[in-house]
Amino acid sequence: MPKKIRVHCPATIANLVCGFDVLGLCLEAPYDIMEVSLLDEPVIRISSADGYPLPSDPAQNTAGAPLIEMMKEIEENIGFEVVIHKHIKPGSGLGSSAASAAGAVVAANKLLGERFSNEDLLRFAMFGEKVASGVKHADNVAPCIYGGITLIRSIHPLDVVALSAPELYVTVVHPQIEVKTSDARQILRKEVLLKDAIKQWGNIAGLVAGFLKNDYALIGRSLEDVIIEPVRSILIPGFDEVKSLCKEAGALGGGISGSGPSLFMLNQEESIAHKNEEIMQEVFKKLGIEYKTYVTKVNKNGVVEV
Repeated sequence: MPKKIRVHCPATIANLVCGFDVLGLCLEAPYDIMEVSLLDEPVIRISSADGYPLPSDPAQNTAGAPLIEMMKEIEENIGFEVVIHKHIKPGSGLGSSAASAAGAVVAANKLLGERFSNEDLLRFAMFGEKVASGVKHADNVAPCIYGGITLIRSIHPLDVVALSAPELYVTVVHPQIEVKTSDARQILRKEVLLKDAIKQWGNIAGLVAGFLKNDYALIGRSLEDVIIEPVRSILIPGFDEVKSLCKEAGALGGGISGSGPSLFMLNQEESIAHKNEEIMQEVFKKLGIEYKTYVTKVNKNGVVEV
């Protein structure tokens, strides 16, 4: 078995508009790079390769906490050293904490000869999400580990379904403002109207069916959120303008990536994806807000060795 491994840990989009905490999608870009080494002592050491401030206490680190849980199930006197090249900014809504959590456990598992299943890795990785947001959720770590699009049917017991999907181009804009996941959760309503819940269930079912049937029109009709987005969108300048203009330009639909502030749009054609990028750039230039944009695709592999 190797003593050191290098992996790409991709960004992810959680919720996919209507699927709060149950749907997630893995992106080809951006991604973090992690170098994980096997140690001959039961310790976890974590450092940043580029000076980005990371918690040195493994229990308070989104990569360290999952490794602690993994080590509880390893009956050997070993540990791990993790060096992180951070390209997915924390607080971006693009699964920065999930990339660290998933990348750490996938890399460690490869160093251990693949002794744990994907479900085991997901179970470990969710401890990293708890460090980041105070809540164990899987809508980012699941697609990061499994690749593609995932449905989290249940957390207790853990039940994840990998979904097939048609070819999709994804346009993402990350305004350079921060929206913390924990803060974005606190503003959500604790109760919803039954009529809103019924509409939301229909959209989630329609979106999943659209993916499975390669039905782009159904995907577009189902990308509607009547519960979370109306509340969270007030935290993101330019949200309404970006969404309406991109849909007018031919996007299937889209919305907030995770808890924001990043926004995404799904597209059937690459040319429309690039047009959406231009629209996003124009909106945030006008607002005077720095931004980064990506035109990418669905990553079907998740964390991979490089």
